[in-house]
Amino acid sequence: MTAAAAATPMIRMSGVDKFFGPLHVLKNIDLEVPKGQVVVVLGPSGSGKSTLCRTINRLEPIDKGTIEVDGQPLPAEGRALARLRAEVGMVFQQFNLFAHKTIVENVMLAPVRVRGVAKDEARRTAMELLERVGIANQADKYPAQLSGGQQQRAAIARALAMRPKVMLFDEPTSALDPEMVQEVLDVMTTLAAEGMTMLVVTHEMGFARKAADRVIFMADGEVVEDTTPEEFFAAPKSARARDFLGKILTH
Repeated sequence: MTAAAAATPMIRMSGVDKFFGPLHVLKNIDLEVPKGQVVVVLGPSGSGKSTLCRTINRLEPIDKGTIEVDGQPLPAEGRALARLRAEVGMVFQQFNLFAHKTIVENVMLAPVRVRGVAKDEARRTAMELLERVGIANQADKYPAQLSGGQQQRAAIARALAMRPKVMLFDEPTSALDPEMVQEVLDVMTTLAAEGMTMLVVTHEMGFARKAADRVIFMADGEVVEDTTPEEFFAAPKSARARDFLGKILTH
């Protein structure tokens, strides 16, 4: 990789504003995520975390500012946007798997349809990815036959099948039963260790401490702190962050 390529951040947001009607949900956001970095976004409900995540592949359009992925400005619509979305893997709170397709078919679908990959090659890759997330033995089952944790791991495999440059996770464990949370976080921790660029909106403090290179703390639509996990958990600088941690870590 050339120095210039390495210096181009994977995600760059400059002066981003977003309104929902009169509600100013993102306020002048400036954020850069270098390649290979794992950034965890924390903050109270309604702070704009999920909206921030969803603007990066234009699931939410922005009102002002610019967003670039790997040096390319985010296209407004059409084919160019579809191409960019193929580079950006997204895992949501809800698994959004196709109920009438088996797990392996869910993972194969986008590479075949969007990238034009041959079916047998797509199936081989899908099986490797399901192996990687620990559910290869569930490949021929339908989503309803899997636990929530298994479905979310299938959703991660599906996102990885497009060979994305960056992965966005929007509260990927918040719909799961507590005993299933760890199995999903383990897959995410492995991805982080393998050098995948990741932006993760989560309430899981253990994951933030263990897997994040950086913690972004948001409140009222603004980035209040941008620091290392060690700094954030040991010595948060803002009253908002101290208050947030006090509420979360005492429970």
